[in-house]
Amino acid sequence: MDDRPVLDSTFYGRAAWLYDRVATAPGVRSWRAQTVEALDLSPGDTVVEMGCGTGANFSYLRERVGREGRVVGVDLVGAMLRQAQARIDRAGWENVSVLRGDATSPPVEAADALVATFVVGMLDDAAGAVETWLGCVEPGGRLALLNAGRSPRPAAMPLNFLLRLFVRAVAPGNRFGRRSPLRALEDRWERARDALFAGTVDGREQRLGAGLVPLVSGRVSE
Repeated sequence: MDDRPVLDSTFYGRAAWLYDRVATAPGVRSWRAQTVEALDLSPGDTVVEMGCGTGANFSYLRERVGREGRVVGVDLVGAMLRQAQARIDRAGWENVSVLRGDATSPPVEAADALVATFVVGMLDDAAGAVETWLGCVEPGGRLALLNAGRSPRPAAMPLNFLLRLFVRAVAPGNRFGRRSPLRALEDRWERARDALFAGTVDGREQRLGAGLVPLVSGRVSE
């Protein structure tokens, strides 16, 4: 039996308070807003977020789907979901809800759009997860993924070094074995990105945050 999901859940549960501080920092908020823009949401849509964490994306998603739409967050970590639910309660959002579940086998069937931010790099089978998510998106809907990785820009080399240190510090336990945590994260991101482009049309790709934050999206064929 693979006990890594349990270990990861414990690690991220303990770090939920710190995660929320980082997830809602000013620069990070702008990346999240741009990711939601890439979904091309309309009022009345249902959007699902995989690995929703503490709900840092909820306000952007709800703004786009309106009161008549629906936002559903899925996460495996109870402590994260408790903070997400507290955020929902404080805002009084009646059309935003959270579900506890594994992002690789999500407890949802259909949505107009799906989003995952800083998630696919932690999934052993990132490509398989993306293929599963695409099956949850209605024809014509979009999937958007946001992650972190080394920037290809020469001027960003010092930032790449800091990113390597950050990823090593936050990686739970021996999650990646002897491999560099950052290299493992990037490999998984590449597989997830390729799976998204293979399963969608109108693929889009851009790099935010001095090139450190790749964003990709695509539309499920009608």
